[in-house]
Amino acid sequence: MIDIKQFSELKKNSTKSFNDQKALIKKVMSGRHMQCEICGQPLLLMLPNDSDKPGIYCKKRCTDINLDFC
Repeated sequence: MIDIKQFSELKKNSTKSFNDQKALIKKVMSGRHMQCEICGQPLLLMLPNDSDKPGIYCKKRCTDINLDFC
């Protein structure tokens, strides 16, 4: 069973991960050149007009963030 301290740490890590990903999405969508943290390839923004799976990807798909456009 998970205790309060473990749950708090999990929540903290999840929040940090979410905020880091949100910041990355904002940077890429604003036109900044960002690189994949794993392979170092540039991140590409695929819009709904360009792809049936819009999102942010590197060529190797180490970074694979699907986005919903309304």
